[in-house]
Amino acid sequence: MELGLVGLGKMGGNMRERIRRAGHTVIGYDRNPDLADVHSLRELVDSLQGPRVVWVMVPAGAATQSTIDELAELLSPGDIVVDGGNSRWTDDEKHAEELAAKGIGFVDCGVSGGVWGLENGYALMYGGDAEHVARVQPIFDALKPEGDFGSVHAGKVGAGHFAKMVHNGIEYAMMQAYAEGWELLEKVDSVTDVREVFRSWQEGTVIRSWLLDLAVNALDEDEHLDKLRGYAADSGEGRWTVEAAIDNAVPLPAITASLFARFASRQEDSPQMKMIAALRNQFGGHAVESKK
Repeated sequence: MELGLVGLGKMGGNMRERIRRAGHTVIGYDRNPDLADVHSLRELVDSLQGPRVVWVMVPAGAATQSTIDELAELLSPGDIVVDGGNSRWTDDEKHAEELAAKGIGFVDCGVSGGVWGLENGYALMYGGDAEHVARVQPIFDALKPEGDFGSVHAGKVGAGHFAKMVHNGIEYAMMQAYAEGWELLEKVDSVTDVREVFRSWQEGTVIRSWLLDLAVNALDEDEHLDKLRGYAADSGEGRWTVEAAIDNAVPLPAITASLFARFASRQEDSPQMKMIAALRNQFGGHAVESKK
């Protein structure tokens, strides 16, 4: 099938390639002309046969809103917009309503996989009407990992981004636990090879995981993370997860504490945050800050 893809950065560019490898046609637009196949959203829409599917992979908030607003004026009834960025689920409900008024369908899709998704596939959580999801299903199938798992129709509009938000909240807590354990091991005199302790956990332990593998990768590159500043940003999903927990009276002590630890990283050069920063760089290509 044909797909219009808006936003060809670290995630979007690799997604375009994976979808093309599956035999689909992807026409991509990005503000960077070196990355784009076309030079405007209008040209992208005009290049697609109707009924169209346009997937948006731009930063959450104002960038997503302006892109959807422009597409609403360019697309036709029966077309579908997929928001695959990290939008807040409450924005999805508003976008779906705005587009529905023009006869345009809407699907929200949380995407996980970072810089590894091109080869390994992307975990997908999507929300929307069944008929709209079915139209996009060939693209979901192209992006997901091989096998029976890795994608889910999580529910109605907003469910995909809500599920991805909770996923990222859990990710915060898991990374924090590895970081705290790493700092404690580094602190004591009796443990003389912390990196190899982490490596030994990769087989046969109940805490083995892809995040642990990435931690070992980071330690292989910089054994004591001396090159990193102990600073880690939060992209928004952690805050939204805690806010949703408050709204629904659900206790989230581990996730909440991991979010607050990110805030603490902005006040001092935290050893734990060196590991968090290293892990974020390993799985998502997120920027790290080097020591001056």
